[in-house]
Amino acid sequence: MFKNYIKVSLRFLLKNRFFSIINIVGLAIGTLCCMYILLYVQDQYSYDHHHKDAKNIYRITTSTVLTGDSKNMATASPPIASAMKSDFPEVIQYTRIIRTLGIKEHLISYREKSFYEERAFMVDSTFFDVFNYHFVKGSPLNALTEVNSIILLKPVADKLFGVTDPIGKVITMDDADGKNNFRVTGVVDESAGRSQLSANMFIRINRNGYGGNMLTNNSWAGNNFAQSFVKLRAGASANALEKKLPAFLNKYGADQLKSSGMIKVLHLQPLSTIHTAPGYEAEEGKITSTSFLHILILIAILIQVIACINFMNLSTARASKRAKEVGVRKVIGAGKYDLITQFLGESFLLAFISVVIALPLLWLALPYLNQITQANIQLTLLSNPTLWLMLLALIFITGLVAGSYPAFYMSAFMAIKVIKGNFTNQVSVIGLRRSLVVFQFVVSIILITGIIIIYSQLNYVKNRDLGFNKDQQIILTFHTNETQKRMDALAIDLQQLSEVRSVSRTSNTFGANEYFDWEVYLPGTNPAEGIDQQNLYTDENFVKTMAVKIIGGRDLMKNDSGKVLINETLAKRLAINPAKALGTKLLAQDDRKYEIAGVVKDFNYKSLHDKLSAFMIIYAPKANEVNSLIINTNSKNYASFLNKVETVWRKNLPQTPFDYTFMNDRMQKAYESDIVLSQIINSFTIIAILISCLGLFGLAAFSAEQRNKEIGIRKVLGASVTGIVQLLSKDFFKLVIISFIIASPIAWWAMNKWLQAFVYRIPISWWMFAMSGLIALLIAVVTVSFQAIKAALANPVKSLKSE
Repeated sequence: MFKNYIKVSLRFLLKNRFFSIINIVGLAIGTLCCMYILLYVQDQYSYDHHHKDAKNIYRITTSTVLTGDSKNMATASPPIASAMKSDFPEVIQYTRIIRTLGIKEHLISYREKSFYEERAFMVDSTFFDVFNYHFVKGSPLNALTEVNSIILLKPVADKLFGVTDPIGKVITMDDADGKNNFRVTGVVDESAGRSQLSANMFIRINRNGYGGNMLTNNSWAGNNFAQSFVKLRAGASANALEKKLPAFLNKYGADQLKSSGMIKVLHLQPLSTIHTAPGYEAEEGKITSTSFLHILILIAILIQVIACINFMNLSTARASKRAKEVGVRKVIGAGKYDLITQFLGESFLLAFISVVIALPLLWLALPYLNQITQANIQLTLLSNPTLWLMLLALIFITGLVAGSYPAFYMSAFMAIKVIKGNFTNQVSVIGLRRSLVVFQFVVSIILITGIIIIYSQLNYVKNRDLGFNKDQQIILTFHTNETQKRMDALAIDLQQLSEVRSVSRTSNTFGANEYFDWEVYLPGTNPAEGIDQQNLYTDENFVKTMAVKIIGGRDLMKNDSGKVLINETLAKRLAINPAKALGTKLLAQDDRKYEIAGVVKDFNYKSLHDKLSAFMIIYAPKANEVNSLIINTNSKNYASFLNKVETVWRKNLPQTPFDYTFMNDRMQKAYESDIVLSQIINSFTIIAILISCLGLFGLAAFSAEQRNKEIGIRKVLGASVTGIVQLLSKDFFKLVIISFIIASPIAWWAMNKWLQAFVYRIPISWWMFAMSGLIALLIAVVTVSFQAIKAALANPVKSLKSE
């Protein structure tokens, strides 16, 4: 019986090749998108799951409130983790991970090879007791026993040593902390699984050497700079432990917290959730928000549903072609269950064929899809059982969703009626079919509106006046003490180039993720009520180079030791009138004293996602306080200009690799996730529209086929081609207009919610919806008109010859 079902189904599919191809192509494209998105989501949720006992590893995070400023930090004060192991028996091990603020890259050298490498982390000797990495060289048991141990990630080891065994080799690391020698004790790769840290090197913290000053820090209130992890014994409750932390923090840090006026709360965050939990300051590695992943899953579902709707619509529309088949089969004894099984079998067969077609297409499309998502998804069929489960689930769900309604609908035909030729499409079915077409276009219009609004917001971000000049700014970074000593000489030589407007030395640049920060307060006020501000060190050329506007006082001048510029926000919070700010004294922790030289207009030194914060520009151009040069150029020929800059660099630093970046590129990095979302929605919107058009194309063809004789009679009676095209098209255009009316408020709600993530955002305007509606209408016109014109131009003799 099953063989007969297959034969009948294949015979019908081959007989109706045009509509079968439309169904298969639509389902294949939808399956391709669905498979990739599911693989991407699985990949994002897999971070740090490979560690042994990962479910028992927790990160200590910190929430603080100080003078009204609240922060959620991914870090904790250094003493906390070790004290937790001593105080709580459920904590069986701890480790801390520290990347020194200001040290972005390190100059790594071995013999004649040297290059810059970033993402080096200082870790406790217990690091590999908590985390599991795959060692290709060395062993986790003794990798961190020596005080000057370093473990390299395999790409770094290959780059530095090639095929030579790196174990035991001594390498030199030169950075802002000076030159240090380390012995390579291990090489690891991420074949066991990826980690949120995305580290390139692990260095043991040496209490009497490299990073030792971090361990001697005994602050329980501030200095939350250590990523701290604890490993709990099996069966221990993290929630129960977290409830003990307020008393624990009070035991050790009550006096410090009281004197600083800080409210501090500790939390335990499961290791497996870190990669998908945004909202923490001082986070290491790239975060993917769960809301972003949920949007992708929703897009995948909608695209697959659109493909299933095509199948449902075309199957029910062509039900009249199979009515007599159903009637005859019922007369000879086929039951309703047999017919349902056959029709569902057809949909499962199409779903299977679509998956078979989608797999090689996905393999071909992977480079492009990985590029737009900035991922590295691999199609490993043999070693990925999850992928096989996904494929089986897709076949089953797609076949069931696409085929269930047509199967139940066609199996309910009355045998006598259809054999006598009394079959007609029911009004309810026609209404459902139109509703499904409306749904397809509602989704398409929402996605088109999303493209328009996201593009407009990103364009606004790109062109908004940030309060400083980010264009034609080139940043040179000096990562080592030796190179920083040559900054002044290099700056003087650069000033001799005709293309250089100005050069400024600075400890940081706008667009950076991290800044120094501490509280400042006015003399005579309570230090505990100080205002938290972020800052950078610079020289007298900074305001000129960055085109920051001074609204009170004066600019920094040479030898302005102790002088600062503050932004409007800090002036307001300190209740300082910009016009009277000159000469105002400020105090800070560790007996630091400053004098205000001027007030600058607020500028967006961080992402437009973030609100303006209190900021201070400190005059301190010494080599040990600044590590970057900002070059403001008037050159349009960057290649030629950079060659001149590199020549100056080689003259002053012949042994050091030339390292530069553009400031607008650095600012753009803050919007990477938004750009990725934009690229994804652009790509998948095109796919959703393509699938919708396939269905609309098929329905238009069927409609023209059904009204073939009517069209012939109308042409004989003098109807024009335009009139016939309008006749066949108007019903579809009405559906698009209804779709637009439904989609507009949904699109407004969704995009308004997305825009809330930006402090500075565009208003949503009526023209954005009008444009999306017109685009949808144009797509429908082009799709339907092709079949309508084809039918209108056909010879009426052929359609009427049988009458």
